[in-house]
Amino acid sequence: MEIKVKSEAFEEGGMIPKKYTCDGEDASPPLSWTGVPEGTEALALICDDPDAPVGTWVHWVIFNIPPDTTGLSENIPPERVLESGARQGRNDFGNIGYGGPCPPRGTHRYYFKLYALDKKVDLEPGATKDELLKAMEGHVLAEGKLMGRYKR
Repeated sequence: MEIKVKSEAFEEGGMIPKKYTCDGEDASPPLSWTGVPEGTEALALICDDPDAPVGTWVHWVIFNIPPDTTGLSENIPPERVLESGARQGRNDFGNIGYGGPCPPRGTHRYYFKLYALDKKVDLEPGATKDELLKAMEGHVLAEGKLMGRYKR
């Protein structure tokens, strides 16, 4: 099954507006999705950049998003636990929450990957992408992604 992920801020493969980058407000973009399958107990989102010179760079890790959630609003605060109960992990900037695109050179791709899980993930806020991926193994019911690009 595939979840359809989209944003009001940019189209699939389109340019991410400056507002959502380190050159702007560094606000997380608004995201919405459809197609979450029955039996989903939690959602998880990872945003990363496979074009970073040091290897894939993680921009956002958020998990245990309630299953009936249909999107994330713009500018999610960098709190360890959100009002909904969702937990945010640590990005490769070393911070909790979202860290926007900030490529040193060239055009980079940023993937917002959403996962529907058959159980909540037993991780503390501040978990890394690798810890989340390990905890999700064998529990992914469906996934979807949205890719945006940015060039400084």
